Amino acid sequence: MSEKDVNSIDIQRIMEMIPHRYPILLVDRVIEIRTGEGAVSLKNVTMNEPQFMGHFPGVPVMPGVLIIEAMAQTAAIVVVDSIGVEAEGKVVYFMTIDNARFRKPVVPGDSMYVSVEKVRTRGSVWRFKGVAKVDDVVCAEATFSAMITDDVSD
Repeated sequence: MSEKDVNSIDIQRIMEMIPHRYPILLVDRVIEIRTGEGAVSLKNVTMNEPQFMGHFPGVPVMPGVLIIEAMAQTAAIVVVDSIGVEAEGKVVYFMTIDNARFRKPVVPGDSMYVSVEKVRTRGSVWRFKGVAKVDDVVCAEATFSAMITDDVSD
């Protein structure tokens, strides 16, 4: 692999690439990206995140939908990286989520690593397989499709 194919992306660059912001930005850093193919991101889960006030009081567990969202944001970064500058500012929307499985709770203090791999692309539609791990143990996995577009009205 060339240097362009494998690199990392910091939080400032992530915020240039995708429109998500606190409290829904769920990617702290991309530790590896393979242009057009996949990426591995890091989400450091902390107790001060708003979902833990109610999910669940006394037993904080990261909601599965947010784990899937972290996969989708990682995939969106792959899409934007692949298309280039003209994709910045566009939005990548979920179309399908298939075969989602939740195997182990993710809790505050965990460093969750999210790997996504492109399965295929057709026009503006991308399909990915995602896996979330903590300490090399699979916590969640899913296959999902998303479409890149300018805005909601497309």
